[in-house]
Amino acid sequence: MTGHVVRDLAALDGAVYAAVAATDTPALDAGLRALSRAADHSKINLSIAAALTLAPGRWRRAGQAGAVSVAVASFTANVLGKHLVRRPRPDREAALVVVNRHVPMPISASFPSGHTASAFALATAVGTLLPVTATPLTLLACAVGYSRVHTGVHYPGDVLAGALLGSTCAGAVLAAGRRWTAR
Repeated sequence: MTGHVVRDLAALDGAVYAAVAATDTPALDAGLRALSRAADHSKINLSIAAALTLAPGRWRRAGQAGAVSVAVASFTANVLGKHLVRRPRPDREAALVVVNRHVPMPISASFPSGHTASAFALATAVGTLLPVTATPLTLLACAVGYSRVHTGVHYPGDVLAGALLGSTCAGAVLAAGRRWTAR
């Protein structure tokens, strides 16, 4: 039974990937490619976290929690997750992903999406401490995750797993932070 569910989920994952690849979106291609590249090495996330640390009080704490959450999520996704699962990257040439969408194909495993994990870690940590930022940061995280499928370097399941992992890592960082500051 479990094998059938896993096979069906993999088929669904591949079908959604193929549908995204087959959808003509020339007005979106350059922007999503640029967003995907800007998110490399958590540049967007760490820039936002650093900017927040320049403000006083809750904003500074939110920036610090965001930065730590990004670091934990990035480590968990890129060092632990990718080495444990080792899912191959999609074959974007076979899926006919438009060349104008391409970003450099990473050499690491595909599962989970580290870009998405980091983006959701920031959105969850900062959004929890500064609720006014929750919606824009979550929308940014969703856009980063989608950009990874749009550019052909991740399956949708990789992105979903990254989102869950990043949010979970941020929750753990926030819980640990409450324990540290309660002493």
